[in-house]
Amino acid sequence: MDVIILAGGLGTRLRSVVSDLPKCLAPVNDRPFLYYLFQYLKGYNIDRVILSVGYLHEQVQEWVSSARSLFPFEVLYAVEKTPLGTGGGVRLAMSYADTDNVLILNGDTFFYVDLLKMSRSHLSSGKPVTVALKYLENFDRYGSVELDGNGMVAAFQEKHYCDKGFINGGVCMIKREPEMFDGMPDKFSFETMLLEPYAASLRVNGFVDDGYFIDIGIPEDYEKACMDLKDYKF
Repeated sequence: MDVIILAGGLGTRLRSVVSDLPKCLAPVNDRPFLYYLFQYLKGYNIDRVILSVGYLHEQVQEWVSSARSLFPFEVLYAVEKTPLGTGGGVRLAMSYADTDNVLILNGDTFFYVDLLKMSRSHLSSGKPVTVALKYLENFDRYGSVELDGNGMVAAFQEKHYCDKGFINGGVCMIKREPEMFDGMPDKFSFETMLLEPYAASLRVNGFVDDGYFIDIGIPEDYEKACMDLKDYKF
C-alpha cells in the first residue's frame, strides 16, 4: 500500500521550541519527528511513501536523503508551489500513488494503529474512506466523532469539551477514486469538504484503535512526545 504523509505544516504554535522547521522535522530526542513515522511504517508492507510538502520542503528532502538507507520504501515528493490546504495536498499526492487504496497520515501526529486490522476493516466495510479513531477522556483540543450503530462515522463535530468520546486520530485509508475530488477548488480542506460530507452520507467507516497517540502541535504535547518516544519500541 502507498502512504501519503501530510508533511508541509509549519510549527507556528511551536515557535518557542521549534523555529523555521516544518513540524514533521521537529527534533524529538535528536531525531526529526518524521523518523518515528518512518520507523512505524517499516513494520508493514509499504511500497511507497509520498510526502506532501510545501514551504521549506528542501529541508525535508535533505533529511530523507541523509537517512535514505534506514528505510526500505521509496520516497516521493508532492511539492505544493502554493498552499493547497489538506485537501489540495492530498489530491496532488494521490497523483503519485499506484495502489488501489492509500493510507494518509498527518506529519505531526503519531497514532500507533494496527494497519493490518485497519486495512481488513476498510476492505470489508466497502466504504471509500476509513478513519482511525482514538478514545479519549476530558478533552477540548479535538473535535469529537459520532458513530452510528454499525460503526460508521455519522458526523465529525467541532472542537468542544467532551468528558469522553472518539476523535479522528489523523490516520485514514481511502480508495483511490479520481472522482472523489470532482468539483473541488484548488485549495480546500480534506476534513471539512470531503470527510464531513462523506460522513453525512455514511460513506466513512470508523476503525477504533487503542494504540499510542500523540499530536505535537502544542509545546506541552511536543515535550510529552520527547519523553514518550525516548525508549519507544517499534
